[in-house]
Amino acid sequence: MKNWVKPQIFSWLLPAATAVLLLSAPAQAARLEYWRFDTAQNRLHFTTAGGVQPKAQLIANPTRLVIDLPGTTLDRQTVTQPVGSPGFESIRVGQFESDTARLVIELSPGYTLDPQQVQFRGITPTEWTVDLPTPQRIGAASSGSAAASPTQSGSGVQIENVQVTPDGFFIRTRGGQPQVKMERSSDRSLYVDIPGATISPNMGSRDQLLDRHGVARMSVRPLDGSTPGVRVTFVLSDTNSNWQVTASNLGGVVVLPGPQGSRVGSGSVAMAQNPSSDRMVTIEGIELQQDGSQILIKSNQPFTYTSEWDRASGAYRIVIPSAQLGNGVQPPQSTNRGAFLWVKLQQEDPQTVAILVQPAAGVRIGPLTQPSPQLLSVTLQRPGNVAAAPNSSTSIPTAPAPMNYPAPSPMRSRDGRRVVVIDAGHGGRDPGAVGIGGLQEKGVVMDISQQVARILEQNGVQVVMTRQDDREIDLAPRVQLANRVNADIFVSIHANAIDMSRPDVNGIETYYYASGQRLAQTLHNSLLQGTGARDRRVRQARFYVLRHTSMPAVLLEVGFVTGAEDAPRLANAAYRTQLALAIAQGVLQYLQNP
Repeated sequence: MKNWVKPQIFSWLLPAATAVLLLSAPAQAARLEYWRFDTAQNRLHFTTAGGVQPKAQLIANPTRLVIDLPGTTLDRQTVTQPVGSPGFESIRVGQFESDTARLVIELSPGYTLDPQQVQFRGITPTEWTVDLPTPQRIGAASSGSAAASPTQSGSGVQIENVQVTPDGFFIRTRGGQPQVKMERSSDRSLYVDIPGATISPNMGSRDQLLDRHGVARMSVRPLDGSTPGVRVTFVLSDTNSNWQVTASNLGGVVVLPGPQGSRVGSGSVAMAQNPSSDRMVTIEGIELQQDGSQILIKSNQPFTYTSEWDRASGAYRIVIPSAQLGNGVQPPQSTNRGAFLWVKLQQEDPQTVAILVQPAAGVRIGPLTQPSPQLLSVTLQRPGNVAAAPNSSTSIPTAPAPMNYPAPSPMRSRDGRRVVVIDAGHGGRDPGAVGIGGLQEKGVVMDISQQVARILEQNGVQVVMTRQDDREIDLAPRVQLANRVNADIFVSIHANAIDMSRPDVNGIETYYYASGQRLAQTLHNSLLQGTGARDRRVRQARFYVLRHTSMPAVLLEVGFVTGAEDAPRLANAAYRTQLALAIAQGVLQYLQNP
């Protein structure tokens, strides 16, 4: 091993020699076949077809380990998978250049690692391991002091994107609580500075033409000079608007135009002051319409809001700035088999109200509308029937008739029902495995999971889903949700994959870690009996969602999207229904004798 130094790409956080060239056999045409991150040992494994000469470099802001494989191709789209190990964010694998595959290990915001402790080992010219040290919070390793609090100004904050809302803009962040400064310049620009923050590597376009809310365009850039941080610039087409900037306790920054208060002049100023109490909105009531299709939020005067899916709770979150809860305001209560599981009201701080809505299984949050300036309507949309199977030349087993399930035994949830968490793997920017014909794991498992949830709800089981639609959720919030609702069991649904050159590999695998062995065997047997798929056995594994759940938990691999037998089946709606029925039957069988 010898040093390969490119000091111009490294920040002050890293020592001069932070990149290495790892020598193996002479370079030749190769293909990246397999990779896996072992969270128990902080070790990356990868293998190739053909020898490679890896090049590795540690890059900062944000900190990530980049491993390039020259002369190597990847027979699939870019894949991003959460790691689920403290200090590590995700691993991203893609084709960096036409002849170079790239593996990127992203560290969590606010963390770094000692590059001198990164150890590469070439077991053979085609098989490699990378051992990584435990990540340390930035500043903690050098000072020897305790890690900085995530609520310290800007500590660990990442800017993910900027969204246009019905009445302004929402700067989505993750990590600690953002600290914000606002500046209005004389050149028609509004600057929103977030000291100490960084820009997420997964953020899309940093420049947007908007023509919304009096803003012509928007850009996101690191702060100039030596001060770390991020500046969001709004170029104004309407210079008469006044602006308010509010940082939420739970992350994110709300930017709203409006007539309130005096106009902010040029020069650096603190974020806009909170309105006086006589302008404070009071939330007077939250009601569920009689047919259960809408939740109505009423106030004493006009108000604005932002909304998003909350990663921590898995619920839909509506934030109303410059607002307070009225005396005696209570959330609506869920009815048996209602459209939502719960609604929670939170006075986040003296000027901010948050309303969280957890939809029932299969129910979507529809449009948010304001019939009047003092009323907000949240629509709850129930799904239609499962789509019929498309025409296909592949022989698909006929889906069985609806099963006559036995009634579950007495439950321990508040309304007398057992609680089952259904976890549809991947989502959003993370498609999971991509197989034959571009078949994506995230869509396959979402359909199956929604059907499983509907069947269980129809048979008296309360279902909580970790995701309701195509959105990205980290591993930790999935586990936290299951533990918080005190679920009886946790079922994570995935689809498998292997190299595209192995279409002969097909079948169902089921994984457990500790207490889930009997649940795993019950569900595995039900899947085999209900589908006739190949048996790839029940196995024990240290997956994050299995190790950190406090109830019996399993991870189901319902087939290979790369398999000649499995892929056309998984692409067929009738077969996905068959899988859902088999999983639901196994869950109900298990709940009879937990």
